[in-house]
Amino acid sequence: MALLAAVAVLVHIPSFVRPFWNPDEGYLATEARMLAHGGTLYVDVVDRKPPLLPWLYQGAFAVFGSDSLWPLRVLAIFACFVTALFVASVARRRWGGSAGTVAGLFTILLSVALAPEDTQAATFEVFMLPATAAAFWCADRHRWTGAGLATALAAMVKQTGGVVLLPALYLLWRHDRSPRAAARLLLAAALPVLALALLTGPRNFLFWVVSGSGDYTSLDGAWATALGRAAGNAGIMLAALVPAVILLARRLRVSLREDADLWIWLGGSAVGVAVGFHFFGHYYLQLVPALALLCAGALHRVAEPRWARLALGWAAVAAAVFVTLGLTASTQPVGRVQAVARAIDARSTPDQRVLVWGMHPEIYWLADRAPASRYLTAGLLTNFAGGRDGRGVSVQKAVAGSWTTFEHEMLAAPPTLVVDDSQGAPYAPAAVPPIRTLLAARYERVGTAGGAVIYRLRGR
Repeated sequence: MALLAAVAVLVHIPSFVRPFWNPDEGYLATEARMLAHGGTLYVDVVDRKPPLLPWLYQGAFAVFGSDSLWPLRVLAIFACFVTALFVASVARRRWGGSAGTVAGLFTILLSVALAPEDTQAATFEVFMLPATAAAFWCADRHRWTGAGLATALAAMVKQTGGVVLLPALYLLWRHDRSPRAAARLLLAAALPVLALALLTGPRNFLFWVVSGSGDYTSLDGAWATALGRAAGNAGIMLAALVPAVILLARRLRVSLREDADLWIWLGGSAVGVAVGFHFFGHYYLQLVPALALLCAGALHRVAEPRWARLALGWAAVAAAVFVTLGLTASTQPVGRVQAVARAIDARSTPDQRVLVWGMHPEIYWLADRAPASRYLTAGLLTNFAGGRDGRGVSVQKAVAGSWTTFEHEMLAAPPTLVVDDSQGAPYAPAAVPPIRTLLAARYERVGTAGGAVIYRLRGR
């Protein structure tokens, strides 16, 4: 445990060197502030994700303040550590103490063996993994109620966390086919989700968490980008495990026969990565626990310590490369949005609301200004995401009903500033008639900052 804790802290040092790592953190931080100021989730604070992580951000901000994400970064390290403990415990139970150590170390090292903006951020996949690992750990010990509860917890951090129910059902079928055990597993997985749906409003919950992302989960206008990202991130993760993967491939039949539950877990996680067809690097973190266990099992079957040392050393070098990248990566993207936030701060007062037309909601958080709309990114109003070109981006592909709501927001309380942060993207105002009309009718250009164009409400 001490070894795993030390390694988890060491590889996450880069997470503290910048105020944020990716727009997901900015979205969550802005959501949390909106909730703290009386907003209601899935009503005037909206996201396509389940409620638990926005609430965690809100709770951390209530205790430590909302000016920094360091408390969430500490919790993210703890989440990585807990995930590694559950994985190590499963491996130890199956193959002995050495395998447990190997599996735990693989889990931590793999969790940072991708681009730093995907692994050093305190986002959904990081907090989903402890619950998925706990669900498998419980199912492996035939604790069906615990497995169901942990599955629900994972799914309510991010929907794809629910795929851990597949290996749990397989283990149930293999070891305990009683209706009572099945009922415990399924009810424990379903009832917490139902309770959260009732708490947040069933209709709104169903729309935002389940059914409201139809156009988002497509490859329109982004085939080449998405497929390149899929191959690249998969290749990077597998490259960190070359010696172990070679051994796993050599004994594939044995592994498929003896570790079927792990392969089902890996396969379900791969489906979770593919859902949405965006293949962002942080999606691949969902593969880590099952992959770490399969590789630890392959090394155990070889029964030669030199192979374990080689595989761990190789993974450690891969992790070190990405940790170094995290410590030395350019801060220009961070500096750009900070410049935009400073310009907003200089041209408005804390009680005035602003609209940032772009894909960087962290600007609201950095500027400490309330958003003028519940739609924190242009993506929700145009379907821009994942590098889509103009073919998949339009007003018609927005979240259902969003433009009617947006127009009501602009009429009821027009923002003091509108910040066009599109920078020539397919959702630029020139390509989005409602935004183009809004700016022409009511706003005047007053400056630029960080590549963004700033407009001020006439008469203010």
